[in-house]
Amino acid sequence: MKQRQYIFSSESVTEGHPDKVCDFISDSILDACLEQDPHSRVACETFAKSNLVVIGGEITSNAEFSYTDVVRQAIHEIGYTAEEDVFNDRNAHILQCMTRQSQDIAQGVDARGAEGKATDEQGAGDQGLMFGFACRETPELMPAPIIYAHKLGQALSEVRKSGKLKWLRPDGKTQVSVVYEGYKVTHIDTVVISTQHLDSVSHKDVSAAMRSLALKVLPSEYIDPKTRFLINPTGRFVIGGPQGDAGLTGRKIIVDTYGGMGRHGGGAFSGKDPSKVDRSAAYMGRYVAKNVVAAGLADRCEVQFAYAIGFPEPVSISVNCFGTSKVSEERIENAVKEVFSFKPANIIKQLNLLRPIYRKTTNYGHFGKKDKDLTWEKTDKVKDLVKAIGT
Repeated sequence: MKQRQYIFSSESVTEGHPDKVCDFISDSILDACLEQDPHSRVACETFAKSNLVVIGGEITSNAEFSYTDVVRQAIHEIGYTAEEDVFNDRNAHILQCMTRQSQDIAQGVDARGAEGKATDEQGAGDQGLMFGFACRETPELMPAPIIYAHKLGQALSEVRKSGKLKWLRPDGKTQVSVVYEGYKVTHIDTVVISTQHLDSVSHKDVSAAMRSLALKVLPSEYIDPKTRFLINPTGRFVIGGPQGDAGLTGRKIIVDTYGGMGRHGGGAFSGKDPSKVDRSAAYMGRYVAKNVVAAGLADRCEVQFAYAIGFPEPVSISVNCFGTSKVSEERIENAVKEVFSFKPANIIKQLNLLRPIYRKTTNYGHFGKKDKDLTWEKTDKVKDLVKAIGT
């Protein structure tokens, strides 16, 4: 019986997108804190519009540095350096409103007893639910549409920063629509690239360069004459970044995760230290799901768990393999519970999260990257899972 054919699309954005500018600033401040004080508590939000950057949130840390310097350096690294730009690293007006973490939250997170708190263990920094996902569609064990969209975005950044395409500017978006039969990738239906450019370049030249770039980046076996390429569909993209649109930390949570293929609990990542389970538990979910798939226990795996603020154990853990599991999902779920610990303190320890590694995660997805510092991408629990399944 032939499986149903359908199209699934995912998007990515470049580091110059206004929301990603804000994510990168927030993660830069987080890393600056962790470099000096690994136990910093950080929840940093950023807003950017025109030549204004506002940073606000709660930081409890022994680190000492200039917030303004960190913000300007982040903007510089992204590539907003031209004097003629409304938004640039030298002329941006930076406002800050930072306070210490609420003591009510701190007593729930800290590994100490408190009146009304059930245990003296480190608890979750908030209530919420988190998901992790993995599948066999790509070598990264990630869904194909989001991986291809990220690769296009990374390629845009590379040719801009290398100077190969001097007319490219930092802001941009990519989108790839993939045809499936069941869970099998068969074809790339549509590629969308919207990239900021200098006014001096023609739409024809932008289109030709972007089409050529896409053909180099995307798998040739999935491209044919039927594949559509939509390049700067409005015809012009000169005004971009915070000049063209307001940016805010945490608005690209689907770009950051699985492109919509795997579910999302709703919590953003950037600017949050690992005591916040929105971030650390989502990383743990990816770690678990990837190891399940890498172990050959399933071709697709989604893990969900949920927390109550101040409580050290998850209130629920579930595994869904979408009918692709090689053994029962109950056995996989039991093996997961045996091999992994989901207590917030143990997640931080298992994944070694008290390090200034978070600027590496900001752009082109928090999952699927090959970087030894991103420990949730390791598949070092495969043997333990297989052993647990056999018991």
